[in-house]
Amino acid sequence: MFQTIVKLFLLVIISAAITPFIRKLAFVLGAVDNPNVRRVNKRPMPTIGGLGIFIAFNIGTFILLRDKFPTHELFSILLAASIIILTGLIDDINELKPKQKMFGILLAALVIYFLAGIKMNEISLPWFGRIQLGWWSLPITVFWILALTNAVNLIDGLDGLATGVSMISLITMGIVGYFFLHTWQHYVPLMCVMLACCLVGFLPYNFHPAKIFLGDTGALYIGFMISILSVKGLKNVTFISMLVPIIILGVPITDTVYAMIRRKLNKKPISAADKHHLHHQLMKMGLSHRQTVLAIYGISLIFSFVSLIFISAPSWGIWPLILGLLFALELFVETIGLLGEKFKPLLHFLQRNINKMMRADPEVKDHNKKK
Repeated sequence: MFQTIVKLFLLVIISAAITPFIRKLAFVLGAVDNPNVRRVNKRPMPTIGGLGIFIAFNIGTFILLRDKFPTHELFSILLAASIIILTGLIDDINELKPKQKMFGILLAALVIYFLAGIKMNEISLPWFGRIQLGWWSLPITVFWILALTNAVNLIDGLDGLATGVSMISLITMGIVGYFFLHTWQHYVPLMCVMLACCLVGFLPYNFHPAKIFLGDTGALYIGFMISILSVKGLKNVTFISMLVPIIILGVPITDTVYAMIRRKLNKKPISAADKHHLHHQLMKMGLSHRQTVLAIYGISLIFSFVSLIFISAPSWGIWPLILGLLFALELFVETIGLLGEKFKPLLHFLQRNINKMMRADPEVKDHNKKK
């Protein structure tokens, strides 16, 4: 255990040492993010920061802690991750169309499913028992990978945002996998912590004011790794183990889901970009760049804490927890205007009922008469 901890610290140093070289390489390759209407950076910024994370992580898995992982699965994950990195690199140098990026992620997901054998086989639901997924295993597994990969990519809008949120999520997944979900193989939580250590080494260069961006290279890679690590823990899915990663990744998933709803309400294509994401709305409320990022870190920590409570809760307490979380989430989303100023159904409902109660209150009536 001590040797493993030492090697994890070494992984942080390796990631931090590699990043300056990746920064120089980005300028050589022309992987530079230039300022525009959609960007928050005011000067050209090198991207492909995720390449350093990818290299550091594989140094960890193939050299430092090689004896901890099964060979076939490790090489299969490397192949799939390489497809993701290549897709991200091409996009950071010469921007790809959404369909082209989706094709790259889909190809990597198929490698994970057929070559690595990482898939969801069955699900255990309350009152229904165990349900074999059968041929549904492929579309459900691929959808999960596509959804989480794009969710992390979507929140990569501010310096250090996707890096920090992913780091918090990965550490929480590692804790949950090691201490609570005993169906997980022991090396899956270790992988989660290793990837988190690579992000720790990268974060000082990425936090505001950033010296390098993750780019699609990094955002897609981190999202992809989180998705397959969670699938590895969900091979035989229970209702609780299925919801835990969703709660842990509450920030990117919430932002993605509400972005889709918002665009649908405004009759815009789902893939269309806008400036109404969570971080945009917080900045419109007056928070600075750094304050916004720290606020979202705090929200991510809350989701992580809730996931730990969720696992520890008795069976009768699960549904009240879910309903309470959904209510609080909807209230927060509408308060900051994530769906827009017009679409606030819960707030309007609460306001109407409060007004009715006030009008029916005798003390309020007497007060209004005196006025």
